Amino acid sequence: GRGSDLPPTRYGLPERSFESRNTSCLKSNYPIPLRVTLYIIFGVIIILTVCGNLLVTFSVAYFKQLHTPTNYLIFSLAVSDLLLGIIVMFPGMIRFIETCWYFGDFFCKVSISSDITLCSASILNLLFISVDRYYAVCQPLLYRSKISVNVVLILILLCWSFSVLVGFGMIFLKLNILCVEEFYYNHVACEGGCVVFMSGVSSTVSSVINFYLPGIIMLCVYLKIYLVARRQFCSIQNAGCVNSVKTSNTSQTKATKTLAIVMGGFLCFWSPFFVCNIINPFVSYSIPPTFFVTLVWLGFLNSAVNPIIYAFFYSWFRKAFKLLTSGNIFKSDISETTLFND
Repeated sequence: GRGSDLPPTRYGLPERSFESRNTSCLKSNYPIPLRVTLYIIFGVIIILTVCGNLLVTFSVAYFKQLHTPTNYLIFSLAVSDLLLGIIVMFPGMIRFIETCWYFGDFFCKVSISSDITLCSASILNLLFISVDRYYAVCQPLLYRSKISVNVVLILILLCWSFSVLVGFGMIFLKLNILCVEEFYYNHVACEGGCVVFMSGVSSTVSSVINFYLPGIIMLCVYLKIYLVARRQFCSIQNAGCVNSVKTSNTSQTKATKTLAIVMGGFLCFWSPFFVCNIINPFVSYSIPPTFFVTLVWLGFLNSAVNPIIYAFFYSWFRKAFKLLTSGNIFKSDISETTLFND
């Protein structure tokens, strides 16, 4: 199960979340200085996540030059990161620091389902981005016919529909505790807790479908792109016309490198969690909850890092940021502004 959601019964001297109820979860009170420090750290991560991804989504939606198939996929990815910061990370921060869940059972299920949904949506968006990059680099003559705006919108619809089905279906249909219901209700479930507990089968199947399989496909696609691009460059270099072709392909190559870094970042940030997520049920859930918390927030940190990657590699993002923060948007319609040269 997700360690960040396990009740912190091992910290300090425990007390109950609801003192008047025997079925209440055990909780612990962190020292005030530690709680303040944790709120500051997590708060900064959440603010970076929300503000950064809000800027990405608004930029793509507002500036007409950014209305391209690739940027619509980036928009969808940024939306998943933005919602993660608002719906999942904020209540998750309170749950971890206060060591208890006070928002009720229904909202607990919504928060957990949203967590799974948004993680699934992120990796599926990245998978479709890799397909977009494959056609842009390896099949440039077919790109406009294969990757149109309508095709991308259909892919985004499929991405979110599948993610919602998996995330909410797994939790509300209780597929995550299939075959271990008795153990869950006797040893894990309690009032004031918000636990994502998974059986060995559910953790393995969900991890393979939502992370490992798409991750392997993406790695293979980007490897193929790298090999094709390298072969094309060698052929052009041998033909003696490097400068002209290099100039025409610079934007596509840079976009591909940037999005490959975004994909690599996602895999690096989330791999430790998904490795432990599969292992934990088969070692009697012995992985320490604190360690799981660290891995989950390491994954969350990826949502804050993505806009920083865009800012570092995309000149259009930096220009859009300057235009939006300068207040020019309130003075006149700047949606037609040229952010980059084709």
